[in-house]
Amino acid sequence: MSHSGNSDFGKVAVLMGGWSAEREISLLSGGAVLEALKENDIDAHGIDVGRDIASVLEAGEYNRALIMLHGRGGEDGAMQGLLEVMGLPYSGSGILGSALAMDKLRCKQVWAAEGYPTPEYMVLVTEQDCINAVEHFGLPLIIKPALEGSSIGMSKVEFEDEMLPAFKMARECEGTIIAEKWITGSEYTAAILNHKVLPMILLETDRKFYDYVAKYESDDTRYICPCGLEQSKEQELGSIMLNAFDAIDASGWGRVDFMLDQNEQPWLIEANTVPGMTSHSLVPMAAKQAGIGFNELAIEILRSSYERQA
Repeated sequence: MSHSGNSDFGKVAVLMGGWSAEREISLLSGGAVLEALKENDIDAHGIDVGRDIASVLEAGEYNRALIMLHGRGGEDGAMQGLLEVMGLPYSGSGILGSALAMDKLRCKQVWAAEGYPTPEYMVLVTEQDCINAVEHFGLPLIIKPALEGSSIGMSKVEFEDEMLPAFKMARECEGTIIAEKWITGSEYTAAILNHKVLPMILLETDRKFYDYVAKYESDDTRYICPCGLEQSKEQELGSIMLNAFDAIDASGWGRVDFMLDQNEQPWLIEANTVPGMTSHSLVPMAAKQAGIGFNELAIEILRSSYERQA
């Protein structure tokens, strides 16, 4: 990719860190992206986001922001709203898309209303709800806090006596807790970049499910790309994932995670509007398979800020 036109971006703030449970991952993602932009002669500056971010951005006289904040405060519409108020173009999804994707419960509700297949769920408020969920879904099932990313607070419940501890652990995260029907099958992710679906990745782990350890710490998690699906099947699934991404008003770039059960039926699990950009991350892997290197990917993500400006 030529360097011409990279000065058009102006002074770029790469927002990372923040105060969510995913702070450490965000710093890694942000650092990698910052380096990529600088290597392409873009006037990019890393900012470890604190509560004083508005005054930091104002003092720095930035022209646009590339958001690499994972989790709450950065991926949930809050930062997007601040940048809108400041009139600063930014990468990725807007306020609504960010908020809906971050809230797994509302995201599933929109998908279900629009006819997209997503696993059945129940909201858990009391211990009685936990008992009801086991009776309703049977075991195994999965417990998730609706507002955390990186599988934080999630548990696969295989035995009845694991249910309450899993519920209590999820309750340590803020927000709604859901129990979701367990889908037996293969887990895939569809990375989306500026209206295109990148080659899908099949995820395999020896752990109970693709949890935080499998995502960030384990070296035996297997990422298979190309994923092995027939091309026509992958295209068909790709258009479902792209439409589902649009349905929650997500834009620019992101990921939709889904399962394929034994009958080849897809089940949408969740959407991510600021996925990881670390060495272990999925979007760079999918981009590489499509012939897009990390530096070019970083520029394409930054380019999504123009569409919003237009």
